[in-house]
Amino acid sequence: MLLSYLKIAWKVLLRRKFFTFISLFGISFTLMVLLVVVAMFDHTVGAHAPETRLNRMLFSNFLHIKYKDGGNQNTPPSYYLLDKYVRTLRTPEKVAIYSNFHATPSYVGNSRLDLDVKYTDEAFWQVLDFTFQDGKPFGEADVKAAARVAIINRTTARKYFGTEKGVVGQMIEINQTKFRVMGVVNDVPVMRVSSYADVWLPITTSPDDLRRVKLDGDYSAIILAKTPGDIPAVQAEFDQVIKRVPMPDPKAMDHIDLHADQLLASYSRQIMSPLTDYGSDGTAILFAILSGIALLFMLLPALNLVNINVSRIMERSSEIGVRKAFGATGGTLIGQFLVENIFLTTIGGLLGLLMAYVALQLIGGAQILAYAHFELNWRIFLWALLVTLFFGVLSGVYPAFKMSRLQPVQALKGGSK
Repeated sequence: MLLSYLKIAWKVLLRRKFFTFISLFGISFTLMVLLVVVAMFDHTVGAHAPETRLNRMLFSNFLHIKYKDGGNQNTPPSYYLLDKYVRTLRTPEKVAIYSNFHATPSYVGNSRLDLDVKYTDEAFWQVLDFTFQDGKPFGEADVKAAARVAIINRTTARKYFGTEKGVVGQMIEINQTKFRVMGVVNDVPVMRVSSYADVWLPITTSPDDLRRVKLDGDYSAIILAKTPGDIPAVQAEFDQVIKRVPMPDPKAMDHIDLHADQLLASYSRQIMSPLTDYGSDGTAILFAILSGIALLFMLLPALNLVNINVSRIMERSSEIGVRKAFGATGGTLIGQFLVENIFLTTIGGLLGLLMAYVALQLIGGAQILAYAHFELNWRIFLWALLVTLFFGVLSGVYPAFKMSRLQPVQALKGGSK
């Protein structure tokens, strides 16, 4: 029976090529856009190298200072705050502290090369899973000694030295200071804000005064729990420690908010903080907003497809009348036309998947986002399958139901009225 429905569906699609083209274009274009967005989202917050252990990681990178006069200050925390209070947590396995990356000048001959530089401690290389093409990371002794050593990515090696091989031990000049290259790692996409850089230097070589007592700064922390199940315990200890942080200016400051969040929550807290009054990470609200936007985006082509399906089905009113006259039930007819519509949307879905792949390759090749390499993995493929099925059912239910309600006599007369 199913094979017969599919054969009928194929012949119907070939009968009205213009309507079929409009339907397929609407489905495939909508799905392409959704898949591109989902692929970028997955590339940003999914478990990808070097952030492969996200189920054990917490990020602390957003400090909110509330003032008694009603003012607010949103900023990254200082090194002092993270080193004195967060690094001393007992529950986690490791705590890594690092700076935000900043474009820093370097020179190759007479040519200026702006490199994104990040300052890190030795735990940074133990918490994150970088792939070293050559050399090794700097260690605790290098950090304590403020050694002039550097880790660079493969692209920087090519731009500065003209090769990725044999650069360990050579000197690279960053902001008029020479550093010895200790290792070369794979490029990290710029969307992985916590791990991305062109050059990584020991945190003790930073021009900042790391001993200065203040709350606001330019630093973040990655907290690695021993197991995924330890995440709540780590967060509970973190919250208790932050409550004991003294205010540098108690006359002006009311309180501070600093949290340890998983990766997606760390982004949503910053984006949604005005709507949540800094008390919640805002993930639920962000998901609701994104889901609403996606639903509205899908609704327009779905309504268009409904109208096309109604017209297409009513053209077959005589076929419907004959089948009902010979005893076909409304449920049988609904099933047939839903299969036809899902068949159409599946073709559109496959085209959309192909278009999304091409679009992602073009975006990656254009290097609009540094070192971005988008791909369609199994998670994204399953999303595409679910969206396609949802699209097919959503746009086919009403036309199929309307068709099934026709009386045989009315249908045989061309009963679209």
